[in-house]
Amino acid sequence: MSEQETGNQKKPERDPITGLIHGDDGKDRCWWYGGLEDYQRYHDTEWGWPVDDDRRLFEKICLEGFQSGLSWLTILRKREGFRAAFANFEFEKVARFTEQDVDRCLEDSGIVRHRKKIESTINNANRALELKDEFGSLAAYFWSFEPKPENRPARIDFETAKTLGKTEESTALSKDLKKRGWSFVGPTTVYAFMQSMGMVNDHLEGCFCRDLVEKARAEFIRPERA
Repeated sequence: MSEQETGNQKKPERDPITGLIHGDDGKDRCWWYGGLEDYQRYHDTEWGWPVDDDRRLFEKICLEGFQSGLSWLTILRKREGFRAAFANFEFEKVARFTEQDVDRCLEDSGIVRHRKKIESTINNANRALELKDEFGSLAAYFWSFEPKPENRPARIDFETAKTLGKTEESTALSKDLKKRGWSFVGPTTVYAFMQSMGMVNDHLEGCFCRDLVEKARAEFIRPERA
């Protein structure tokens, strides 16, 4: 965050031990939100909260693929542009995209104009239709890869969080998706998706969201295969 972006506002400092940032509102949050309003909104209301809506799940996994090699903030700030370009990520519609749609997206400054990632989104929409036919929903498929509690770290402290780039479960999900023809779904990308959709709760110990998300996950009814 530059002074140009924040005026005279001082960039908030991360506690070097806990990894938390103490906000102006008195709440402690995970370090990565960095004091930015859009990141704070995403951190507080979306990241880690359990999702079972197929459209939202498809959007999340596609955007994680677009994020590969880029900052997530870039993707977050272009999300409305992505939604406009890709029919609000309704995969039934995206699956019908043609080469003309690829060309249209390549001219669209509101998204990341990367041909292979655009083509991947269309391909993955078709693969999503296949998954829905087989499992009844994308949600039932994805949630079947949820890690067992005993396979999760006992505590998500700052040092532990920094090691969670990929896991056994994200590697297994990545491998299965690739076998089914999905692309831009490497283990690291898939783990970021698992964090975003609430399959895991990686809010740090001491973050005000951690217990709220854990309660939501406890009350969440896992979708089952149809």
